[in-house]
Amino acid sequence: MSGFDSFNTEFFQTSYSIDEQAQPYEYGGGRPYGRQYGGYEYSQQSGFVPPEMMQQQPYTGQIYQPTQTYTPTSAQSFYGSNFEDEPPLLEELGINFDHIWQKTLTVLHPLKVADGSIMNETDLAGPMVFCLAFGATLLLAGKIQFGYVYGISAIGCLGMFCLLNLMSMTGVSFGCVASVLGYCLLPMILLSTFAIVFSLQGVMGIILTAGIIGWCSFSASKIFISALAMEGQQLLVAYPCALLYGVFALISVF
Repeated sequence: MSGFDSFNTEFFQTSYSIDEQAQPYEYGGGRPYGRQYGGYEYSQQSGFVPPEMMQQQPYTGQIYQPTQTYTPTSAQSFYGSNFEDEPPLLEELGINFDHIWQKTLTVLHPLKVADGSIMNETDLAGPMVFCLAFGATLLLAGKIQFGYVYGISAIGCLGMFCLLNLMSMTGVSFGCVASVLGYCLLPMILLSTFAIVFSLQGVMGIILTAGIIGWCSFSASKIFISALAMEGQQLLVAYPCALLYGVFALISVF
């Protein structure tokens, strides 16, 4: 035990005295909160505060009305134009009832001159309606041929697309070919409607069928010639159109 005390006194050797603990803090002149411990002096230094921070900036705004840092934009300036100037929704979708009616009249009147600017549009609203009407009339006649109607239409449009691009100098789009062939399917709907009432396998039915095929092919070739500026080639265009509509006629008759 005595060895431990001697080791303890020899190990902790410092200039710190216990009597210094009773010295109070000095608040007054001199350095504030200054005190010496064992030869070291610990003091709290006051930092420098710039005068700009001491002066409070006056508030120039109004209470509950903060200053606006941005200018709110109206809906008209955000969208770029007025809503009244925007085109109708049907026109944006490519559905123009006036053009559909003019194309329908052009097909129903084979001798009417076709407007090339209108016929060159890619309008599939009318052809889809006519294909559905053709399938519906076949359904009323007891023939469920919707798959054949759409399949033959797709193959026929693809064949006419390749043929017209080879024959014309300007070229044609696939949508334009499908639109023209679909509109010219309208007389075939009349033939399928007649098949509901009476049979088309007699002599009168064959004559009526041949007339409907000629009507469809003549109207389609007329529109293609007008839209693609292919003067003098109407018979060359009418022949493959007659083959295509002949298949539809066979579905209606048999």
